[in-house]
Amino acid sequence: MKIKRLSVYLLLLPFLSCAEPQGTQEGDIESRVNALLEQMTLQEKIGQMNQLSPFGGLEEMAGLIREGNVGSLLNLTDPELVNKAQRIAVEESRLGIPLLMSRDVIHGYKTIFPIPLGQAATFNPQLVEDGARVAAVEASADGIRWTFAPMIDISRDPRWGRIAESCGEDPYLSSVMGVAMVKGFQGDSLNNPTAVAACAKHFVGYGASEGGRDYNSTFIPERQLRNVYFPPFEAAAKAGCATFMTSFNDNDGIPSTGNSFILKDVLRGEWNYDGLVVTDWASSAEMISHGFCKDEKEAAMKSVNAGIDMEMVSGTFIRNLEELVKEKKVSEAAIDEAVRNILRLKFRLGLFDNPYVDTDQQVKYAPTHLAKAKEAAEQSVILLKNDRETLPFTDKIRTLAVIGPLADAAHDQMGTWVFDGEKEHTQTILAALTEMYGDKVRIIYEPGLGYSRDKHTAGIAKAVNAAMRADAVLVCAGEESILSGEAHSLADLHLQGAQSELIASLAKIGKPLVTVVMAGRPLTIGQEVEQSDAVLYAFHPGTMGGPALADLLFGKAVPSGKTPVTFPKMVGQIPVYYAHNNTGRPASRQETLIDDIPQEAGQTSLGCTSFYMDAGFDPLFPFGYGLSYTTFGYDNLQLATNQLAVDGTLEISFDLTNTGKYEGTEVVQLYVQDKAGSITRPVKELKGFRRIPLKQGETKTVSFSLPVEELAFWNIDRQRVVEPGEFNLWVGPNSAEGLQTTFTVK
Repeated sequence: MKIKRLSVYLLLLPFLSCAEPQGTQEGDIESRVNALLEQMTLQEKIGQMNQLSPFGGLEEMAGLIREGNVGSLLNLTDPELVNKAQRIAVEESRLGIPLLMSRDVIHGYKTIFPIPLGQAATFNPQLVEDGARVAAVEASADGIRWTFAPMIDISRDPRWGRIAESCGEDPYLSSVMGVAMVKGFQGDSLNNPTAVAACAKHFVGYGASEGGRDYNSTFIPERQLRNVYFPPFEAAAKAGCATFMTSFNDNDGIPSTGNSFILKDVLRGEWNYDGLVVTDWASSAEMISHGFCKDEKEAAMKSVNAGIDMEMVSGTFIRNLEELVKEKKVSEAAIDEAVRNILRLKFRLGLFDNPYVDTDQQVKYAPTHLAKAKEAAEQSVILLKNDRETLPFTDKIRTLAVIGPLADAAHDQMGTWVFDGEKEHTQTILAALTEMYGDKVRIIYEPGLGYSRDKHTAGIAKAVNAAMRADAVLVCAGEESILSGEAHSLADLHLQGAQSELIASLAKIGKPLVTVVMAGRPLTIGQEVEQSDAVLYAFHPGTMGGPALADLLFGKAVPSGKTPVTFPKMVGQIPVYYAHNNTGRPASRQETLIDDIPQEAGQTSLGCTSFYMDAGFDPLFPFGYGLSYTTFGYDNLQLATNQLAVDGTLEISFDLTNTGKYEGTEVVQLYVQDKAGSITRPVKELKGFRRIPLKQGETKTVSFSLPVEELAFWNIDRQRVVEPGEFNLWVGPNSAEGLQTTFTVK
């Protein structure tokens, strides 16, 4: 059975060009690169390795561009200025090498999509690809041809603010979604004027920052790097991702920007990568603060010798590399290789043939873009609870109280890493409910709190009064956008300000209480979930989050999102993720929690297993979890054979039935466990997923094909192998439930 997919490409045909610029075939490109490189002076080569941000204006950089001392510019978004800068580079410099214009376009340019963590919750790679394509079309209209996305760091600590930019905790899901973003940004060909070069970041291990504190050290052994943290990056490289970015962290004492093992041995040597590698913002110079380099000259030396091609903003290359070459501490051959990678990308993007941007394009906030953003927002929302079928709202709801600091927060709804989105275009929950359903339902709005961190409780009484006059209560809580993202780590993950008090007060009045949470990370909301009749988790849903949530609340759309990361009960459980290794004494289902321990109990009376006395073992919500307005039944799990060779393919099928009252879509998930190996293996690993739409009462037979090769891992001898033995297999609605069987690899 094939899932039908709508493609945004058909909608964007008016903006796409099929013209093939001169010399874009790979053989022609290499010839042109080498011919140009032979004409360049050493200083001009070093200039190509220099990326700057014109915060002081373009005029002060004009001379540097004219002299060939700039290869790329950041953060220039006015197409007139982009053309002006390109004109200086192309028409006034000695060799006429165009600039590479770059910008952080993370989850939309003008039309803002859900944050990447929310997009991962869709489990819909085609929709994610379409979103990146929309972002590329809008950004390229302003001359931006390079974005610093996707961020595919494996993120298992929600205290880390940048989890919002990630695709979550799982290597397989992150790989699939990362590749989808690469395809969307870059399109079918980099030389298309709407193509934007993608950047796989941050290479590598940044998501494991110690304590969830941004920029912190990591301590990841090589085997874990290969089994957990490398796979999304290898997938991006194989998908043709144009560029890579190093990470801020040091791993086991070596900063990524100076790590030749990951950049030369793995990225270039093992994966045969020929794209451009750029530092993160000033990460070359920051190796001095790390204590890895004594000064910026050593930082430049170690960066280039490790395999860096371009330096972002800190200027250690442009000031030091010429002298380092004279001193034979950096070879000119290393610089040639770096510049070759930079020039190759510029040729692939068609910049030598068409460096300028058409300033008359009208593509931002196109109706097709907004429709796609609404679809992404709908599919990103996760139904965590729905007692007594509180949702969807029916015609019995004549008056709805809309309460909470996120109900009409146009700026915060867009989420983190939004440099170019405009809140004037954001459609909030309150605005959407009023416009779309206000003729059927009377809306009473009372925010209760001014913003998410507001500790003043004077407005709670007004909110309670409004709720008492309504048939149902909708409270919109969560995080302002500033509370997640880079350098926005938290030591605790509760709802900020007086939001918990607001929800508790509303729960006491006895009206149906629906809580919508918009946040950049999983929050520890166990108490709020218990107090609510229904809970929708929307992360930060972007420009069209309001209409998407309005349709979900009233049943025009049915929730299908799944958690892309485990939700902890409390911060003390972190790190908590589904694909953990077992201990020798795994947790049992007979945990004795702290309030149930009798006085003077024996030291070993709790059973001596691996759990927390105050939190138990299980999380608040497992990975892959999400409810629907309907229900689904899994049955008749079948394997074509339960014994396979290492070069075989496992064929799996089962029946999925919509057993509820609504048409809906289920994200079915396939998990596998290698029961015994040369190293301990995770208790479960995601190996596949599919979105299956079903009408009420409908049954479909769902199939997966799993090549045995995908069971390979890096073993005790640092070899990637499939080890023969017995495997467990599950298909189900999340990582904690499902039908189970076994098979054997011989």
